[in-house]
Amino acid sequence: MKKEKIDFNRALTVGEVAKRSGVAISTLHFYEEKGLIESYRSAGNQRRYPPVVLRYVAIIKAAQSTGIPLKEIQEILGKYPPNSKLTADQWHEISTDWKVRLDERIRRLKRLRNGLDHCIGCGCLSLSDCPLRNPDDILGEKGAGPQIL
Repeated sequence: MKKEKIDFNRALTVGEVAKRSGVAISTLHFYEEKGLIESYRSAGNQRRYPPVVLRYVAIIKAAQSTGIPLKEIQEILGKYPPNSKLTADQWHEISTDWKVRLDERIRRLKRLRNGLDHCIGCGCLSLSDCPLRNPDDILGEKGAGPQIL
């Protein structure tokens, strides 16, 4: 995909992007460092952003608010050049990917929620000797960390 040229007549300063997007300037610098957005330098060596960067920041914020980690956001947005105008097909690809990830996260959270009463409800407070959830510590044989989830 061809990289978009910036129209410096419509370019936004980092302060304008921060104000319009509701994120701190340091956050914009962080997103830029991670390759999620891209600025250009003016003749005076100041950062300038194309207006489409506001859409990218909104996408990043929306994804983060649903619990999608920044690394996953980087993976999917990294398929496209920074600041490119996403097509309907590209957005469909992104949203489909995120729906699958969110559905899996929801499934794991429901399993955790539904199992909480069983783990602590008996009162034994034992993770290794629980006769219902982990008889004979069979989960310990599978390795470290949570095994039921």
